[in-house]
Amino acid sequence: MKKSPWRTAFFALAGVGIIAGVAWGLLGSRLLVVRSVAVTGTNLVPKAEVAGAADVPLGTPLAQVDPAAVARRVESIRQVASATVSKSWPDGLTITVRERVPAVAVRMAGGGYDLVDADGVIVRWAEARPAGLPLLATSVPGGELRGDPEVTAAAAVLGELPGWLSESVASVTASGPVTLRLRDGKTVVWGGTDSAAVKARELAILMRDRARYLDVSAPGTVVTR
Repeated sequence: MKKSPWRTAFFALAGVGIIAGVAWGLLGSRLLVVRSVAVTGTNLVPKAEVAGAADVPLGTPLAQVDPAAVARRVESIRQVASATVSKSWPDGLTITVRERVPAVAVRMAGGGYDLVDADGVIVRWAEARPAGLPLLATSVPGGELRGDPEVTAAAAVLGELPGWLSESVASVTASGPVTLRLRDGKTVVWGGTDSAAVKARELAILMRDRARYLDVSAPGTVVTR
């Protein structure tokens, strides 16, 4: 059966009309525009600051929002480690933030402490060192520690310590083997991040003695004095 040219033209026009309608609904309709921007995961950074950095004005067609671009703008905030942006159809945008967490404190020449994360980024300044946050013994100013391998090494070791030990660390040095100075005055040469569980077990036994210097950097051949 031969198709009528009018029938073919009708369906072609209908298809164009549907596409145009969908495009208008996504891009031109006032029904599918951003009416709310929800921010979650913040503690240090005000939600208003995150929304401002996102730079998505209310009324923007939701289809035109590039989640990756919005996330990059939010991640330009110093205290933000990462951001995830998702669309909540028909009219919402959700920004989930993961903030940077201080790993060590760095004493400032002018007083106070820069609280620095594992990437060497200053999370915030504090007049007094927070309880439980070890001091990083370094001559490098906090503002120059971004990407510093000593910070990375120190943070990696601190992150693997058992609770009973991490609570006792007063300061850490990472210019050589990572070395911990405990609140009771003892010095523990920890070394790298290898064999953490074995080192912790050996150290727990050694801590019963009166030794003030304990080297567990090479498990099985510990040194004390």
